[in-house]
Amino acid sequence: MANHKSAKKRIRQTTKRRLDNRYYGKTTRNALRKFLGLSDKGEAEKSMASVVAMVDKLAKRNQIHKNKASHLKSHVMKHLNALKAS
Repeated sequence: MANHKSAKKRIRQTTKRRLDNRYYGKTTRNALRKFLGLSDKGEAEKSMASVVAMVDKLAKRNQIHKNKASHLKSHVMKHLNALKAS
C-alpha cells in the first residue's frame, strides 16, 4: 500500500483512467461488431460516421495504434461498399 500522499493520488488516477479506457474500448468494439452485422445499407450509412469517430478517438487517446485505427476504418468502408453493391 502506498504511504505518500502523491502515490495514493496516483493510484486513484490510474484506477479511474483504466476504467475509462476499458469503457471506451469495449463500447467501440461493440459498435464495430454491431455495424459489421448490419445488412441494410441505409442503417449502415447512418451508423458508419459514429463508428469511425469512435475508432479515431481511441487512436487519438493512444489506446490503439493509428495504423490499427486505419485498418479498422478500412474494414468498415469495405463492408459498407459491399452492401451498396448488393
